[in-house]
Amino acid sequence: MIIVKNLQKTYGHGPTATHALKGIDMDVASGEFVAIMGRSGSGKSTLLHILGLLDCPTSGDIIIKNKNVLKLTEGGKTRFRLEELGYVFQEYSLLPELTILENVYVPALCLGNDNGYKKRAVELLQIVGLGERLKHHPNEVSGGEQQRTAIA
Repeated sequence: MIIVKNLQKTYGHGPTATHALKGIDMDVASGEFVAIMGRSGSGKSTLLHILGLLDCPTSGDIIIKNKNVLKLTEGGKTRFRLEELGYVFQEYSLLPELTILENVYVPALCLGNDNGYKKRAVELLQIVGLGERLKHHPNEVSGGEQQRTAIA
């Protein structure tokens, strides 16, 4: 479950301040899918970056798994992202010098999971239809294949 309470984000100060988020409240039940829609500049990316612990709000609370994740240290947020969050960036955020397989198992290495990570990465890539592209680099596959790599 994700609970968001009075989330606010303001860029700048004084008369030129931009209020990207103004008191966002929402609950997302476990297993629920949510679409965030709005016009350009309405705060969608800001909200997602804050929910993904990639940016900090000006004020408010985010409760995930009964934990106020905004109160975690930076190291705690990094660990929480690695262990609990999945985030597929619009730009895919793949490392160009790594193969598709390596891009998928890097997060497991960051968590210190040194047994079975390659096998699991291969399984995930097979699930998304990329079992034949393991040794390719991101620039050698299509945009859709890069997106599926990011999902895996």
